[in-house]
Amino acid sequence: MAKLILASASPRRADLLRQAGLSFTVRIANISEEAYPDEAAEDFAVRMAEDKAFAVASLGEEVVAADTIVVIDGKILGKPRDPQDATKMLNLLSGRPHQVMTGVAVQNANGQMHSWVTKTDVLFKVLSAEEIARYIATGEPMDKAGGYGIQAGAAYMVRSIRGSYTNVVGLPMAEVLEVLS
Repeated sequence: MAKLILASASPRRADLLRQAGLSFTVRIANISEEAYPDEAAEDFAVRMAEDKAFAVASLGEEVVAADTIVVIDGKILGKPRDPQDATKMLNLLSGRPHQVMTGVAVQNANGQMHSWVTKTDVLFKVLSAEEIARYIATGEPMDKAGGYGIQAGAAYMVRSIRGSYTNVVGLPMAEVLEVLS
């Protein structure tokens, strides 16, 4: 069996793979994560995942790479730049539906790439300014697409989801495990 590499610094992705009983090595891809002008959200997510996989892959290894984005009104929300950006994001998401998209790329030991996007619809409750400020003060939003983590302090913000919960966390595990098998 080929050695498995996770091309991600995300502790959440690593936790999901560990929970599935997989052994792997983390190798972080050093790539630019900027969308091209007029690039569709789905295309951006897949391109990022593929670029991460290519950046860390070696023949004989299997690589899992992913990029998660939040999309609302056609706008891509990545990780907030600062607390003010996180406030803007959470205000935009407050009381509204949005999509979480994760582009995933799995490169097998022979260098063949399989990539896709998994989408989950998420609806937030209406958030007060105090709730947003309190959540941002935890520091948690700063390394998460859209400025929130469903698996932690922002769980109470989510009124409903339709689709993969683990996708919102950062890695759609049902699909990843199907491809890895």
